Amino acid sequence: MKVSIVELGTVRPGETEVDGLADAVVTARHADALGFHRVWFAEHHLASSNASHHPELLIAAAGAVTRGIRVGSGSVLLNHYSPFKVAEMFQQLEAMYPGRVDLGMGRATSGQVIDLALQPDRASRPVDDHRERVSEVLAWLYERFPDGHPFAGHPLMPSVPHVPQTWPLGSSSQGPALAGELGLGYAFAGFIHPLLATDALQEYRRAFRPRGFDAEHPRAMLAVNVAMGEDDADGDRLALSAKGFYARLMRGGIGATMPTPEQALRELAPAQRDEPTTIVGDRWPRFVAGGPERVRATLEQMLEASGADELMCQNLIAAPEDRRGSHARIAAAFGLEAGRTTRRIGPPGAADVDGCLRHLASELRPSLIRMLCGGRPSAGVACASNRSWRR
Repeated sequence: MKVSIVELGTVRPGETEVDGLADAVVTARHADALGFHRVWFAEHHLASSNASHHPELLIAAAGAVTRGIRVGSGSVLLNHYSPFKVAEMFQQLEAMYPGRVDLGMGRATSGQVIDLALQPDRASRPVDDHRERVSEVLAWLYERFPDGHPFAGHPLMPSVPHVPQTWPLGSSSQGPALAGELGLGYAFAGFIHPLLATDALQEYRRAFRPRGFDAEHPRAMLAVNVAMGEDDADGDRLALSAKGFYARLMRGGIGATMPTPEQALRELAPAQRDEPTTIVGDRWPRFVAGGPERVRATLEQMLEASGADELMCQNLIAAPEDRRGSHARIAAAFGLEAGRTTRRIGPPGAADVDGCLRHLASELRPSLIRMLCGGRPSAGVACASNRSWRR
C-alpha cells in the first residue's frame, strides 16, 4: 500500500504564514526520510490557518531538499487558470525533478471576492468547462491537439522526455466519471465527504478506459484526515484541533485560525467534541484518530470498502512537531521503508530528529521569505481554507 500526505502549510497558533511555509518544507523532508510515496501541497487563498496558497512554489522548494518522494499539487484549482499555464508550469517542474512530479487538478469556488480576484476576464460570467480544461492540459502535455488545431505543432519543452503524473481530484459524485473516461488516476477527498467515498471510487473504476496517458489501469486514491497519537487518548487530543477549526469556520468563515487542542476543548460543544473518529455502523468519520492500532484498523476498513490503491493522509494538527509525530507513527504502522534520504539534516553532531528539523527550518526560512515575499521579510503571505479538492 502506497501512503502519502497532503501538506497545508498549517500555521501554528501564535506564529506566522512565513513559519507555516518553512514548516511545510521541513515536513516534506521528514516525509521523504520516513518513506512516504508522495507529498502534495494544497491551494488555499485568503485565510489565516494555512499558508499553502500556490502549490507550485512549495513543490519547487520541497523538490530541492528531497530525493525520493514525489512532489505535487493537491490541487491546482484549474477553474482559475489557463490550461497552457498549468501544463507548462508542471512540465518545467518535471524537468527540475524528473520522475517525481504530480499534477493534481481540481476546481472550487473560494467565495465571490477570491473567485473574482483570480479571474483575468472579470466581465464574463463563469462557465462549467472543467472537462475542457482538463482535456486541454492533457493535450499540451501529451501533444494531443488534432491536426488543424491552432495549438497543434507547438510542443511544451520537447527536450524533456517525461511528463508529470496527472490526477483529477474530487469530493463529489461528479468527478469520478471524468477521471475514468480520460484514463487518469483519481483521488477522492474523504475528509470532505466521507459518505460518498466508496460510491465515487467504485464509479471511477467502472468508468475507467485507458487512453494512453499515464494510467493503463485504474489508480484510485483515498484521502482521509488522520491524527495518529501515541495511544487512543493522545490521538483524540490531536484531532481536537481539526474539530475546533471546522467549528470556527462555521462561525467565522475563512478568517478562522487553527486552535490548539486546549483551545478547541474550551470552545467545542459536547456533540462537536465527541464526534466519532472511528467507523460507527456504516458511517465513516470526517476525522480518523486514535492510537496506531485503532487508526490502522479504521483506515484498512475504509481502504477495503472503497477499493482504493493508495492512501493520502491529511491533517489539521496545530503544532508541527505533533504533525510530524503523527506522520512517523503512520509510517511505522504501515511498514513504510524509512531512510531513503541520504542528505544529512542539520549541523554536524545533531542527534535528535526534531532538533535537526528545527535547524533545517531556520535555514530555510530566510530563503523562503525571499522567494515568497519578494525579498521583504515583513511582507505578509496570504493563506487559505480547505477547498482544493472540490468536485
